Amino acid sequence: MEAWRELPAADREILFAAALLHDVAKPSCTRHEDGRIRSPGHSLRGAIDARRILWDLGMDFAAREQVCGLVRYHQAPFHLINRADARPLAFRISQAARCDLLALLARADALGRYSADQGSILEQVALFEEYCREQECLHGPRRFPSAHSRFLYFRSESRDPNYLAYDDSRCEATLLAGLPGSGKDTWIRDHLSGVPVVSLDGIRKTLGAAATGNQGAVIQAAREAARTFLREARDFAWNATNLSRDVRRQLIDLFTGYGARVRIVYLEATRDRLFQQNRKREAAVGEEALERMMERWEVPDATEADGVEWWVNGYRSES
Repeated sequence: MEAWRELPAADREILFAAALLHDVAKPSCTRHEDGRIRSPGHSLRGAIDARRILWDLGMDFAAREQVCGLVRYHQAPFHLINRADARPLAFRISQAARCDLLALLARADALGRYSADQGSILEQVALFEEYCREQECLHGPRRFPSAHSRFLYFRSESRDPNYLAYDDSRCEATLLAGLPGSGKDTWIRDHLSGVPVVSLDGIRKTLGAAATGNQGAVIQAAREAARTFLREARDFAWNATNLSRDVRRQLIDLFTGYGARVRIVYLEATRDRLFQQNRKREAAVGEEALERMMERWEVPDATEADGVEWWVNGYRSES
């Protein structure tokens, strides 16, 4: 494709990696149902698999997350224009992946298959591209008047994306996220001195609970500790792996329900560094368990909180 050849080298590399990996999860997601072959959830699963593969290969963090965003949303251009939530979905996609690259990927995907409706599919991709251009999110993330406005937009229906939301937060909750050994404890020590911390590892130690198995009592105790700080309108940190978007959403719902502003701090390390640091932890996680955790490894994006920071090997990164 000439459009791919004309891209800067870094963008060609990102898009080529996404093309290689866009269906990487189809083997694990494919089902035979009612005489049809389907692969439900392969885009979301594929983004996680791609992250693991590219992390193992040592790919640059920001470039890798662009690839994962493209894999996660590679089917969206085929149907977005017909959806009732086309605008918020386009805005959400733009926070994780460049929509112009996504359109190129979808066009290549359509041209690389035998299909009776190829012309219709290509038309949908062209409409997606034009729609994103009209909505000012084709070449980068859709801009909002403030980070707080962006956060509220993605938590509400029918909200005006241009509205400057008033921030009436009573305190700040810092939600740590990252695999065991990624440096969360060190980051808290260096950046949140004096701020109380709700630590799931600490609660497990107090309760004599194992790191695996039923964590209901641990989570309940942690939530009660957080509620104490929230009622008092005190800043605090929640320290746990928080690897999946669903887990983070539940906690953010709790924090915002008490009027807290939420900041997510995500930490990451290279494979060698991660496993080395994990082995040195007092509550080291078994390496097989650590590998299994990576099966739900979703890096937070900018839509999830008032502020999201990404720290890789001790340094702040721009995703």
